Amino acid sequence: MSNDGFSVGGSFGGSFGGGGYGSRPAPTGGAGPVAPAPAADVIRDVTTQTFMADVIDASRKQPVLVDFWAPWCGPCKQLTPVLEKAVRDARGAVILAKMNIDDHPEVAGQLGIQSIPAVITFKNGQPVDGFMGAQQESQVKAFIERVAGPIGPSELEQVLTQAEAARAAGDLAQAAQLYAAALSMEPENTVAIGGLAQCYVAAEALDKAREVLAMAPEAAASDPAISAARAALELAEQASSLGDLAGLEARIAEDPSDHQARFDLAVALGSSAARRQEAVDQLIEIVRRDREWNEDGARKQLLQFFEAWGPKDPATAYGRRRLSAVLFR
Repeated sequence: MSNDGFSVGGSFGGSFGGGGYGSRPAPTGGAGPVAPAPAADVIRDVTTQTFMADVIDASRKQPVLVDFWAPWCGPCKQLTPVLEKAVRDARGAVILAKMNIDDHPEVAGQLGIQSIPAVITFKNGQPVDGFMGAQQESQVKAFIERVAGPIGPSELEQVLTQAEAARAAGDLAQAAQLYAAALSMEPENTVAIGGLAQCYVAAEALDKAREVLAMAPEAAASDPAISAARAALELAEQASSLGDLAGLEARIAEDPSDHQARFDLAVALGSSAARRQEAVDQLIEIVRRDREWNEDGARKQLLQFFEAWGPKDPATAYGRRRLSAVLFR
């Protein structure tokens, strides 16, 4: 059994609780495949006495991950929440059996485990794969998919996908409700925080957007979803201070070289999802007329637009094409 050099020593032909497990055949007959365990029953504590039923026998129905840990083990404390979340997200494809080796050292000893945390997968009554040490969530998910097959998106991922679609369609109320649901599952999820803040920005509830962004962990300041939401909020704050668009348009009509009026008009237009391409056009006109105006201010504002709108927004793609054409002509 190996995973990135991980190996378990000792004999797999020993016995726990009075029953051998190395030679017991898999069940056959007409019962058919057994349905995976319900999500509420996928995590359990096991002892030496229950190992046969909760791991060996259970593994004949679906893979069982055995987490060997101890209360004094720091890396175990790091791995446990990651492992439990990944197993829950697998929605019954695997079972997690947690064994405290301080209280129940026999099984770990028979398997030759000398370092913890150690996670070993049992299938059909036999250990088949494993890893040692704390792992990131993506690594644990990949491990589970290797032993159980593709899992598909988690419930949280599905909710976030629905939320993003609703926001893209302009259904801010539905999107906000879905982002809030995602945050109830994972309070520090940056995609949900950023998306909910964007909904409030679009609804011109800027104070609410600030409150939501304050929920983001400090370490997530550079996360794309958080950065985009902050950029959108800044744009909305700028736009709210610019006043009447008609006045700006009149100034440009009177003097097409009034770059400040054109810049302010672009900022105001950029805060409206329906007029983003117009905002791009105004800034491109400044770049075309005077690339160095206001220390390259028009190009920098375009880059802020792109960050706030996101890479998938059609206006972002439009703006990048127009900017490239004018810069490299």
